[in-house]
Amino acid sequence: MAPLSRTNNSWFGRWWRSVDHVTLACVGVLIGFGYILMLAASPAVAVRIGASRNMFIFKQVMFLSIAGAITIVVSMLSRKGLVRMGFIGTAIAIAATALTLVHGMEIKGARRWIALPLMSVQPSEFLKPCFAVLTAWLLARRQANPRFPGLLLAGIGYGVILMLLKSQPDIGMLTVVTVVFVAQLFVDGLNLIFVAGVFGLLIAGGIGAYFLFPHVHSRVERFLHPGVGDHYQIDTALRAFGNGGLLGRGPGEGRVKDLLPDAHADFVFAVAGEEYGLLVCLFLVGIFGIIVVRTLLRLLREDDPYIILGTTGLVTGFGLQAFVNMASTLHLIPTKGMTLPFISYGGSSAMSVALTIGMMLALTRQRVGRSRLTRSLPEPAGTWKTVA
Repeated sequence: MAPLSRTNNSWFGRWWRSVDHVTLACVGVLIGFGYILMLAASPAVAVRIGASRNMFIFKQVMFLSIAGAITIVVSMLSRKGLVRMGFIGTAIAIAATALTLVHGMEIKGARRWIALPLMSVQPSEFLKPCFAVLTAWLLARRQANPRFPGLLLAGIGYGVILMLLKSQPDIGMLTVVTVVFVAQLFVDGLNLIFVAGVFGLLIAGGIGAYFLFPHVHSRVERFLHPGVGDHYQIDTALRAFGNGGLLGRGPGEGRVKDLLPDAHADFVFAVAGEEYGLLVCLFLVGIFGIIVVRTLLRLLREDDPYIILGTTGLVTGFGLQAFVNMASTLHLIPTKGMTLPFISYGGSSAMSVALTIGMMLALTRQRVGRSRLTRSLPEPAGTWKTVA
């Protein structure tokens, strides 16, 4: 293909040669499965709530198309562009999350969504990638200039997010943001004693949430004591995996989508297990694993603190979200309403995950093709410059 030859020095040619094609292909596979599973799971859910049979399908086609475009566009950003996006995105997401406490939609006792004409937006979804990039810049700037209060500013930002998410309440999102923040601090060189102290605070916070928030208490109790409370959704999901077996019952032959209210969202992995079987489920796990492991392996060649810290935060949030969804569906952890990236229904989720992947690709593509021996050579035209 002539436009993509090594002599092509256009912006698209430089991007195509530097971007991680394997991760990009994996994202395409996940989006493809998102379409397939939405065709399988959403019509029954839509009919059950009295909506048009194809309502969720049409919306998800739009959401995933936008998500794919976001992934490509964001992966083309320069480092300065990512820093600006981190600052602006974090500020907007914090303001919008605060707005949910006043004008947000209340669903099941929580205010997490803002109603828009065509969709409901969960602003806290966008806090994960934007705050991770912002934190990475603050910590990297602190390494370059010890007098710069990067750690203090990052801590203040995290404290504001903590108070907002606790007030909604959204303990699951708060847990993800906290784990991402702690992972970045650990990679930044936080003393192991302090790391142990942070994990102690996390455990104490989890115990506090168990006693302070009724929905957290209920989910933990149902997980620890099978005879307590309503286990309809998780029991139905587990039966779906059993019915699917190794190869599945076949496309459209599943029954779990007719029984679960969130079969197209939180429990879409159960639909995949029933209709396509264990092998397809393992394939999906493998795709998520490839994205996470490949991204981490690419960091072994990096010595730029900003790239290492930013990518660590982004890949931690992405991998943790996928793990929580699949593990809660399999009853390995207490149930948590968290979507499966690119596969579950949801506009906010699809776009925030696309933002995360786009940022990861942008960060890891910077030094593709440049060895440690060539980093001291002059930068060719179009190469990103170091942020001051």
